[in-house]
Amino acid sequence: MILLGLIAAVVFLAYANGANDNFKGVATLFGSRTTDYRKALAWATLTTFAGSLAAVWVSQGLVKAFSGKGLVPAVVTADPAFLVAVGLGAALTVFLATLTGFPISTTHALVGALVGAGWVAVGPQVRLGALAQIFLLPLAASPLMALGLTAGIYPLLRTARTRLGVIKQLCVCVGPGWEPVRLRPDGTAVLQSTGAALTVGERSACVEQYRGVLFGVDVQRALDAAHYVSAGAVGFARGLNDAPKIVALLVVAQALRVSVTTGLVLVAAAMAVGGWLNARRVAQTMSQRITVMDHGQGFTANLVTSLLVTVASGWGLPVSTTHVSVGALCGIGVTTRAGRWDVMRNIALAWVITLPVAAACAAAIYGLVHIR
Repeated sequence: MILLGLIAAVVFLAYANGANDNFKGVATLFGSRTTDYRKALAWATLTTFAGSLAAVWVSQGLVKAFSGKGLVPAVVTADPAFLVAVGLGAALTVFLATLTGFPISTTHALVGALVGAGWVAVGPQVRLGALAQIFLLPLAASPLMALGLTAGIYPLLRTARTRLGVIKQLCVCVGPGWEPVRLRPDGTAVLQSTGAALTVGERSACVEQYRGVLFGVDVQRALDAAHYVSAGAVGFARGLNDAPKIVALLVVAQALRVSVTTGLVLVAAAMAVGGWLNARRVAQTMSQRITVMDHGQGFTANLVTSLLVTVASGWGLPVSTTHVSVGALCGIGVTTRAGRWDVMRNIALAWVITLPVAAACAAAIYGLVHIR
């Protein structure tokens, strides 16, 4: 029964992870109006699933890192009841954040759950030094790196764009295509082609697009394609980095003789379903509440996120895709001065309380399981 409970806990954790995390890679596609919610969600689901399966070959280091070894004695990590507490504690924390619309880190929740259940199991034998060195340092450093890289790279790309003669243009969708819009001195918005004034509703639908041709290719179309690729890269990197952390709970307990490959397929499927069914609230936070963004800004944030998470996965570093992607979006907000600091503050607060909440949940569950 404990082993079946462990499998259920892992599936629940993967579902909650998908609901909270799947949309983060495509948030800029939706936020910049490059595509609609359903198409963005479908792309996120597909690329995350692919990344989760690819973890079979390239992310074995993360499976070992999240087995709990190094934090608590090996005899504890082999106890299925301990792993059930870790899985459920992390899953409950992530799912609660999802219901409230806060993008938090499954990685952070797992670390907190490992510490909470470990403290109940062995008390001061939990190695807090290993916690800081192996887990918390990458988790704390990654959003700052993402913020700094995005804030540094975007101005360079913006300068290159202007020197190449690519300009921004305000457009509104008219029929099958987009029509340029210009603003009169009195503030009225009119179509350049006909001079027809836009209504309030039409004006609210206006978006900024790029106008220009490089090497015979329309700049806006090329940027949209690159944006899709970068968003897909984030989803792929997220699956690559997160799936091994979750499947580690099954592998270390040898639950029903589940292999790494079988476990990753199970986790990948649960992550896909969770993202498809429960991603909307976190999607709105990531896409619309942190900062206003255009196509180029969204592409830059995704480029930085995908590079950092992919490199971390290859090195077996337990960074959080959430921390990296939010850090990149904050970098855009800092650069454009359009960031919403109250939203960023609340997200940071949610990150701070993730670890103690997950620790408390896991500790309580582990205590209940061992009541005779």
